[in-house]
Amino acid sequence: MKKIILSAIAIMAFALGNAQETRFGIKGGLNITTYAGGDYWDANSLVGFQVGGFAEIKIIERLAIQPEILFSTQGASLDTPLGDYDEKINYINVPVLAKFYITKQFTVEGGPQLGFLVSAKQDGHDAKDDYKSIDTGFNFGAGYNFTDNVSVNLRYTVGLSNVLDYEVDNADEYFDSPKNSVLALTIGYKF
Repeated sequence: MKKIILSAIAIMAFALGNAQETRFGIKGGLNITTYAGGDYWDANSLVGFQVGGFAEIKIIERLAIQPEILFSTQGASLDTPLGDYDEKINYINVPVLAKFYITKQFTVEGGPQLGFLVSAKQDGHDAKDDYKSIDTGFNFGAGYNFTDNVSVNLRYTVGLSNVLDYEVDNADEYFDSPKNSVLALTIGYKF
């Protein structure tokens, strides 16, 4: 984990040192989230949101590094042998993306993400101790720039780590590495 954080800091430092232009912005939008990976009962989607800020650091004409800090509501609606309930998990996510301009309007992006657990609730009850404090993922996305300042983005985040931080009897039967799965549609404004 330390290596990932240090690598991200090194990439940002290199990018800032070689940057042609840096712009800052804000973004927010809709999340559709669930769990993926393995047989985690019947995990259905929840609708949430994300909001935060970003820096777009141009490296060359068509390539930028875009670190972000986002508050993101995630989780899933579960149908289990013990009953149906919602797991709502909130994170501070820090993605670091390589952003490529196909044209001035169309972009594609990809990169790793670290998520820091803020809170977790199961049907309204505190369940933060049941979840890992750090989540990892990888982002794939595309965007469209309406103007130099306003853009829209569609991004999928595939979870790379198990979100649960506890063991249960017959875990293989019920828990097989549930990972966050997030589809996000956001609008951004660059200053």
